Amino acid sequence: MDIGRFEVRERPVANAGVRMTSTAPHRELIRVGVVGLSASGGWAATAHVPALAGLDGYELRALSAGSAESARAAGEKYAVPLAFASAEELARSEEVDLVVVTVKVPHHLELIRPALEAGKMVFSEWPLGADLAQAEELADLAHRRGVLTAVGLQARSAPPLRYLRDLVAEGYVGRVLSTSMLGSGWIGGATYDDNYAYVLDATSGATLLSIPFGHSVDALTMVLGEFREVSALVENLRPEVTNVTSGAVAAKSAEDQIAVTGVLESGAVAAMHFRGGTSRATAFHWEINGTEGDLVVKADRAQWWYGGTQLYGARGEEGALTELPVPARYQRSLTQWTGRSAEPACSVAHEYALLRDQIIGSLAPDEDGVPDFRHAVRRHAMLERVREAARAGRKVTLAEQGA
Repeated sequence: MDIGRFEVRERPVANAGVRMTSTAPHRELIRVGVVGLSASGGWAATAHVPALAGLDGYELRALSAGSAESARAAGEKYAVPLAFASAEELARSEEVDLVVVTVKVPHHLELIRPALEAGKMVFSEWPLGADLAQAEELADLAHRRGVLTAVGLQARSAPPLRYLRDLVAEGYVGRVLSTSMLGSGWIGGATYDDNYAYVLDATSGATLLSIPFGHSVDALTMVLGEFREVSALVENLRPEVTNVTSGAVAAKSAEDQIAVTGVLESGAVAAMHFRGGTSRATAFHWEINGTEGDLVVKADRAQWWYGGTQLYGARGEEGALTELPVPARYQRSLTQWTGRSAEPACSVAHEYALLRDQIIGSLAPDEDGVPDFRHAVRRHAMLERVREAARAGRKVTLAEQGA
């Protein structure tokens, strides 16, 4: 069948379990306070500030940094009216509706907790916590406070992934038989720099399993459904790594090789292999194979969930894969990002747009919102089961604990 005749309609995220209702009063603008916005750069400056710029419904109203001086410098650089020396002060401000936490994972618990206690909506980058226990603590607190939460699993909001989900749901490949994913980790390579020294520690919560694999397996389950059972290898084959500046050798306890095989709830067979560092061969390649066709997602960088993915497919009598352009309706009217899908802020902007529509109550009747803290707990729990499967050297059933 010609892809031009294969029509899909946008559907809610499969198995997301993340529908939420805002308890916050509706205002003309959602006033955002960013924890961790620095004048020297970082993820907030690279992705969140550009994502919010020009996005209807938001105002970047406040920020906090590690000191009053650094907060003032960031406020001046990004033209943010309110600059606070601590996350606690920002959370108490009556001029902030949504607190966005973009700091390193080991600090999430201490910086998210004050915002939840203040009754503020919270958007935390993924991973939510350094481990499952921290994620559960934050999700429980959010539930008790009755506040809306969001977690930065941006692939779920990215137009190519939503289109991919709908192609599969509408039968482009027929019945899904198998899926395979090969990725590079970015972290977990032979070298490191000072800013990322913390990722060498397996207990930091920022590892190959939690970040590259975590983002990727969440995308896979969005499109194809959850795993029913998994077997896994999680290995640290580079216990010593080199500092790119000083040449000093440091010990590394975090993993740098992950191989997971399993069966999805649909019965399809799945295989995922993630390697630490970067690859000269394949940065990211994901296949979905079915009874009627095949779909492929490719990217030229390890952090593929930020954007810049290409989607290919072939079905029926078609002999070769062809690129499948994403229909304009998946852009949520974010025309400023047309042709800029490779920029890290692109997927973040789409998540903010979806979150905005959720907050103001303008989601379509059958549309799910962004993943929340409860969803983050589910994903953390799944990753713990992967580690358990690797430690035990046996197949683990995820349904045993609801992962």
